[in-house]
Parts: sequence; C-alpha cells; structure tokens
Amino acid sequence: MIADGPRVREFEEAFADYCGTSHAVATNNGTTALHTALEALEIGEGDRVVTTPFSFIASSNAIRLAGAEPVFADISRETFNLDPDSVREIVESEDVDAILAVHLYGLPCEMDALSDIAAEHNLELIEDCAQAHGATYDGQRVGSVGDVACFSFYPTKNMTTGEGGMLTTDDEAVANRAESFVNHGRPPEGGYEHVRVGHNFRMTSIAAAMGSEQLQSLPGYLSKRQANAKRFMEEIETDSVRTPIVPPDRTHAYHQYTLLTEERDEFLNHLHENEVGAKVYYPTCIHQQPAYEEFDAIAPVAERVADEVVSIPVHPALSQEEVSQIVAAVNEF
Repeated sequence: MIADGPRVREFEEAFADYCGTSHAVATNNGTTALHTALEALEIGEGDRVVTTPFSFIASSNAIRLAGAEPVFADISRETFNLDPDSVREIVESEDVDAILAVHLYGLPCEMDALSDIAAEHNLELIEDCAQAHGATYDGQRVGSVGDVACFSFYPTKNMTTGEGGMLTTDDEAVANRAESFVNHGRPPEGGYEHVRVGHNFRMTSIAAAMGSEQLQSLPGYLSKRQANAKRFMEEIETDSVRTPIVPPDRTHAYHQYTLLTEERDEFLNHLHENEVGAKVYYPTCIHQQPAYEEFDAIAPVAERVADEVVSIPVHPALSQEEVSQIVAAVNEF
C-alpha cells in the first residue's frame, strides 16, 4: 500500500487526464521515466536517437542507459530547442531510430516539423517534458503530442513529488511494457512471473499523494509563473539582453526565464551584486562533457548559446516587489 498502492494509480489517472492521454505510468524520477520510455519503445542496443546537446544531461544519459547511442543535432537560437532542419539533415544522412525532443525551459519544441520527420522516416518521437508541465503546442498539452512523453517531479520543477517521474502515451502496448519494466518485468497483473528484465523504478504512494495535491495546484503555479514572465517581457528594456521568444502557437511553462547576452560574466556579476539569484542553465553542452568525450557533434549554435544564457527567477513565490527589483537590475545593466 505504501510502496506502489492505490494512490499511485489515482495520480497516474489524474495526470493522464490532465495531459489528455490514455495512459500514464509513474516512476521514481524523471531520468527513470526517460529510460522506461525507451525500453517500452524497444529502443536499445544498436539503436540511435537524435536529441539535443543543450539540455540537462539526463536526456542523453537515459539513451545510453537503455543501450542506445545519442546523436546530437543543433538547436534554434530563437527557442533553444532542437532545430528541425538540423534533425532532418541527420535523419536523411544517417541511420537513426528515434527522436528525443526536450521542451527546454518550458517552451515546447516545433512538434509539427519533428512529427513530420518522424512519420516520413518511421521514427519514434519522444517528448522530454521535464521542464514543461502545463505548456501547450497548438492548443495541445505537451505529453500528448509524441509517441511517448516523460515528466520529472524533482523539487525544482513546476510541480513536485520530492523525487518522481511520469510517462504518458496513447499506446496501450507501450504503457503495458512501461508498467512491467518499472516493476521488475512483471506483467500488469503482478505476481511472481517476470516476462522481461526490469528495474524497480516504482513511485511510492507517499510521493503520489504529494503529486495529486501538486497537480491540483499546478494551474495556479503556472499562472503565477506566466504573470511574472509577462511583467519581464513588458518591463525589461535593454539592448544588452534578449528576452525569451515564444512563437504564437505555443504557451510557455516558464520553468526558467532565460535571457541571452554576449556579456554574460559581467551581467551575472551585476545581477548578483544586486541580490538577484541568476544562474546558468547549462554552461556546457552535453557532447563537451567528460563523460561524452567519444561523441562528436556539429552544434555551433548550441555551443554559442551555452556561453550566453542566463536565467533569472520566475518562480511563483516571487513577490511583485521582487519582480520589480529584478527588472530594475536587468534594465540598469
């Protein structure tokens, strides 16, 4: 009851309803949700997955943990997400099996273009929604656009279970394989028959109880993040930094509010001197990490962006006075 009981099933059902999918499978964190998704899609040894080099490393680590190989495309400077043209160039010149698209900072990727590429080349399309709870693409919530999607409920995310993750899909067979994989390879009905090699990636009922309450609060959290971002968009007036670009067919969940500047070190120092808790997400592209030294990538945009991004606080606990303090500090620079 405590480890994987009815509260987990209730949370899964509520989260699937929120995303608009037929199925949801809870896991113990966002990385295991990604790993589970790949296993459920039967992506593994010998397979290659196109993904972004500009993300938290979990997106690529999950590919490798499943036994597959990440192939890095470049990103768009406007959205910080995968550039469909770069993805298409790789797909049309190399042997790949799937696309893993990360909705970075809470802004959905260009899913129509990526879906077209996946359909044309018979590829699986995975959404990494770890930072994008509640964001929409063309009126459709993220988590319901690709073949399978994954969420994180780490404490810094837009909603939390302490640690936790979720996989969403409309494919019953994928959901069944995922449910089995997170539970030591048991079939959905449980028992001591093991139909595949699996992990213990189960969510606890305590985490699920927290998640159910957080899910009810998510619309309010999201509204506050978007209201703070709206003030930034309207009130930041400087040529030294660029505010986020949000295409009209998308809504941004603002896990991060990320600025772009060619004077990052000076800008960061200025913000810290003015008591603004700005940080860099992420200072090093994945293919440039020591753990990925054997992987090559032609990603000049990603590498440049990694040198220029700065995220300022946008979280729902900010007071309006604190928002004004942040705006003043940015404008002063």
